[in-house]
Amino acid sequence: MNLAEIFAAQQIGFPILSTLIFLPIALAILVNFLKTDHLARWVALLGALAVLVLALVMTCAFIPGVSHLQFAERIGWISTVGITYHIGVDGISVLFVPLTAFLSVVVILVSWNSVRFLVKPYLAAVLAFEAMVIGVFVTLDLFVFFIFWELMLVPSYFLIKLWGGGPDRQRAGTKYVMYMLSGSAPMLIGIILLGVNYNNVTGGSGATPSYSFDFPTLLSVPIAPGLQTLIFFLLAFGFAVKGPLFPFHTWMPTTLLEGPAGMGVFLVGIKLGVYGFIRFVIPLLPIASARWLWLMVVLGVFASLYGALIAMAQPNLRRLLAFASISHVGLAILGLFSLNQQGIQGGIIMIINLGFVSAGLFMLAAILHERVGSSELSAFGGLARQAPLLGTFFFLFGMAVIGLPITSGFTGEFLILQGAFLLHPAPASVAVLGVVLSAAYLLVYYERAFFGPVTRSIVKTLPDLRSREAVVAAALFLPILWIGVYPAPLLHVTGASVQAVVERVKDAPLTAFRLSKEK
Repeated sequence: MNLAEIFAAQQIGFPILSTLIFLPIALAILVNFLKTDHLARWVALLGALAVLVLALVMTCAFIPGVSHLQFAERIGWISTVGITYHIGVDGISVLFVPLTAFLSVVVILVSWNSVRFLVKPYLAAVLAFEAMVIGVFVTLDLFVFFIFWELMLVPSYFLIKLWGGGPDRQRAGTKYVMYMLSGSAPMLIGIILLGVNYNNVTGGSGATPSYSFDFPTLLSVPIAPGLQTLIFFLLAFGFAVKGPLFPFHTWMPTTLLEGPAGMGVFLVGIKLGVYGFIRFVIPLLPIASARWLWLMVVLGVFASLYGALIAMAQPNLRRLLAFASISHVGLAILGLFSLNQQGIQGGIIMIINLGFVSAGLFMLAAILHERVGSSELSAFGGLARQAPLLGTFFFLFGMAVIGLPITSGFTGEFLILQGAFLLHPAPASVAVLGVVLSAAYLLVYYERAFFGPVTRSIVKTLPDLRSREAVVAAALFLPILWIGVYPAPLLHVTGASVQAVVERVKDAPLTAFRLSKEK
């Protein structure tokens, strides 16, 4: 898997990826110095829209059908330990940059009226979080990746603690940070071991060690099967916690229940843990990924069923969406560890689909909570008659979660199940049950909340979606429909990079045999 690079200066003429990282940081600093909250909101919104436009320009300029790293930038940073500022995107990562920028715009709009306390620091935290997430998606040096990964905790913690709507938001913020740190510690050890292995293989020693944490460089260095297994579990633990993948998921329901709507949109819409598996774990550790795929497949299938079953029993809409997200993360992991073209592409499209669908549903849940004062099913009933537009969008997003044909959910689920059946019929057959259960919990909740008897008088005067809210909901649904009807562009963009990963995994047995002969 040799990744050629096309540098940003050659491809687009300026460092667009660095701009996408540092523009939100500059905006986060700027909004704190503005005179009024109203002005801060507009500057943050226009700035986030500018970042989105830049991300779309970058995506349109991306060359599909090749596995090259594009818009690359490389600057030496801490040369003594081999750390470089190296960024770039390929078919695996390029789509997540505009998705992050789009969801940042959604978060600002969703919280336009609901956040009235410390508005400027809130907007700064949202923009800082956006910058860190984009940094995670474009960084190719694992040490710099880890820096962005950790820096995400700072705005996350304050978003949950200061602007959460639940009574236990401070405990939820602390729990979230502690879980993330518990996953980060073994991940850092795994990254260091990758750098040490590079030093050992390339001959650096004594007074002149030669370390590297650069992803393309590490791909060219063999790693012994035993060491691969150790690093695999160290990295996989960190990404599974972030996923979240069962059994490391318990922070998710608490955070979504207690945290602010904006943080919820980010958490259910951006699956950084799943991205970590396909970006780093599988390509860097192909022997261990092939050897332990059975474990990841079992965890993925079990998570898919467990999340769906627990979601069926949830009377609270936010908790339902949390367990639905856990179920879909499990399905995406099943696709990735099918280790074939169909499964991996299905997993990528699945988490892109979740970016729009889960964010849309959580936005509607936040709107209901703001107007009714509760997310409990007992507070609803008869919503369809009083708020038909809200009910329509809830149904449309729900159909995408279920995987109805002509929605993006169908494309991802179909490819995942196809890849899983190519791997082995047994886990694929069980995973189908998870898809069926997702239809059950969503349709049951929808029927009771929107067509059940009215249980609270406030529902009788509930206003429907306002124009701004309807525009945001429509903007979230349009890509769901587009990907469902015509997924070919996305498959073309991701295809070559995914094929390069698949070929690397296929060569893993030969690599293991060569390493054993060298011993």
